[in-house]
Amino acid sequence: MTEYVYHEEKFMPKEKAVIPITTHAFLYGTAVFEGIRAYYNKDDDKTYIFRPKEHFERFINSGKLLYMEELHTIDEYVDILKELLRKNNYKKDAYIRPIMYKSANRIGPHLIDNPDKYSVFSFPMDDYFASDGLKVCVSSWRKNSDNSIPPRAKINGAYANASLISTDARLNGYNDAIVLSQSGKVAEGAAMNLFLVVKGKLVTTTTTSEILTGVTRNTIIQLAKEVLNLEVEERVIDRSELYSADEAFFCGTGAQIAPIVSIDNRNIGDGKVGKISTDVLNLYNDVVRGKVPKYKEWCVSIDD
Repeated sequence: MTEYVYHEEKFMPKEKAVIPITTHAFLYGTAVFEGIRAYYNKDDDKTYIFRPKEHFERFINSGKLLYMEELHTIDEYVDILKELLRKNNYKKDAYIRPIMYKSANRIGPHLIDNPDKYSVFSFPMDDYFASDGLKVCVSSWRKNSDNSIPPRAKINGAYANASLISTDARLNGYNDAIVLSQSGKVAEGAAMNLFLVVKGKLVTTTTTSEILTGVTRNTIIQLAKEVLNLEVEERVIDRSELYSADEAFFCGTGAQIAPIVSIDNRNIGDGKVGKISTDVLNLYNDVVRGKVPKYKEWCVSIDD
């Protein structure tokens, strides 16, 4: 079965989508990307893209930091994505990766006179992490700062930071890691936002704590308040607070909701996935598949 991508303003088989080895984005990481999920609902035989407009709004804002043009409107980006998923016709959950990149073929890091191009590909994807809870550590690496490569933008080159964090964690026997900001406060996971449960309340870091302003993070905050009747507090978090939390979980497009059962070899709560984390996970799984009428507008059918 042929798998399609969108590249150089047209759909083509994946194996034909190539760039020159001298492409600026390949040499310097001068590209921005998004991670978007699409979910297949077997009950109504439909595939829904979850919050694509919010993702493409962030995509455009990320591009502004690298002096990138808006090559398409948000609606045009969504329409291209819908057509791509119709062509690939997975009939299962999928992950989508839009990329806008600097395409000049030259040496030199500057962004001037450096045309922008757009590509997007997709592939089937189930759960990123196992559901029985993650064992994580606090990384010895620090998060890149807003005044170096801003974490609020999904800039390709910045993810070397996430690669170092997650790789060292796994080599040391953990599933992933929590990373601290340059000031030594809790930021987020290697490439995921972080929530703690403290005395029945959700606590998460602020958007100025050197984190990605996550679409999934914003979704969880809204669902927690409106459906689960949970108080949510956004504030600075000290490292030592991690160890006394009742529950903890990562969230993100790829990770979805990933409960944490231990941090630095200290059990979180009773060392098992907690009730609130489970409630958040189950609600999220229903919402993204269009099963909760109140939030159905977040789910864009590829057939509409």
